[in-house]
Amino acid sequence: MENLNRRRVLTLGAALGLTGVAAPSTAWAWSSAGSIAGTDAVTDPWGVWDDATDPLVAALLDRGAIPGVNAAMETWVRNGDPLPAAFPADLTTYLQRVNRLPAWADQAMLGRAARFNERMGMYLFLLYGLGSGIMSTVIPREARNVYWSEGGSDMKARAAKTFTYGYDLSAADAFQPSGHFIVTSNKTRLTHAAVRHLLPRSAPWRAVTDDQDFIPISNGDILITFHSLGTYVYGKLKSWGIRMSATEEAAYLHQWQVALHLLGVRDEFIPASWAAAQQQSAYALTPLLAPTPEGVDLAEILLGLTARIDLGVTRGFLNEFVRYVLSDRIGDWLGLRRDLAARTLIEVGWPAYVLFREGLSPIVPEGFSTFDRFVRALAMLFLSNGTSATYTPITIPTANRPGT
Repeated sequence: MENLNRRRVLTLGAALGLTGVAAPSTAWAWSSAGSIAGTDAVTDPWGVWDDATDPLVAALLDRGAIPGVNAAMETWVRNGDPLPAAFPADLTTYLQRVNRLPAWADQAMLGRAARFNERMGMYLFLLYGLGSGIMSTVIPREARNVYWSEGGSDMKARAAKTFTYGYDLSAADAFQPSGHFIVTSNKTRLTHAAVRHLLPRSAPWRAVTDDQDFIPISNGDILITFHSLGTYVYGKLKSWGIRMSATEEAAYLHQWQVALHLLGVRDEFIPASWAAAQQQSAYALTPLLAPTPEGVDLAEILLGLTARIDLGVTRGFLNEFVRYVLSDRIGDWLGLRRDLAARTLIEVGWPAYVLFREGLSPIVPEGFSTFDRFVRALAMLFLSNGTSATYTPITIPTANRPGT
């Protein structure tokens, strides 16, 4: 396999009439010296998938066992829950091996991360939803994978499952027996393996993918998603001047390191520090960002779903806030209509709102009530759509987008 082909940057959608982005001239060159493995080697994560999970799920799909597995998974939601007796023997054996924290996980650090998540809750919900969520639509492979897979036909349900993952990660007991995140991660890992097996059979997906030998959701793709979430949010919090201790920063990163491991990412790819994460993100994520017809459609669906909630703001304000937290370049790619009055309010009022909320300014900013209602409504949207896997079950797909 040619790793260079696997990580070729996708050209901008011809239907959008935009100029293509040049492909990188070299293959992956990030050294694992900056990873938690601490070795000094170079391995291309776009050529690494999930050897532990993929053959198992392929076998479950081929013998028609997935509907029964999905039914049995409805009762398996908490980390401390026993594995359902109805699971096939090979699935049980696999989960007995992976349904646990890595040996290097630090429970004290994970506890600090939980307290950090609680303190930063409103910012996290805002940035995960309007920042990371919309950024995912301009990550070409991710947008195309989502659009042409089974979940792409019902984005409300797909978004709710994404909320479930984020909510369970942010919960105070995320990694405790009463929490859900370890189980949610394993369900997500199984889902990824199913998509890897199914999506290459989709003719519409093959027609738009940049490499006909490409298998979706490699370790590289999962790293890209991490950077659009954890690394992006960390950078935004820093740029907004929000106070974070060195211990809090390390704990927030450790939470994501554990999350990546639970999704099957090799330790040699997982950044050991925020500096290493930002370096890897600038090298791997930023050059890949580009619009696609699929991504434009998904972004409009997601923003349309959000706009139906009573956020106390107009759709123009919503569009401008997305532009503010991502960039006007991305806003233009997605065709987000401008509202310059809303943009002025955001550019002046949001920094003042953050300063006031953080106790760094005694002055109540103009537009405080608008911003406060906005972030609280987004937080409630996050919470109501992702209370746990019990209410928004993550299920393993058995087919691609209906009609394809």
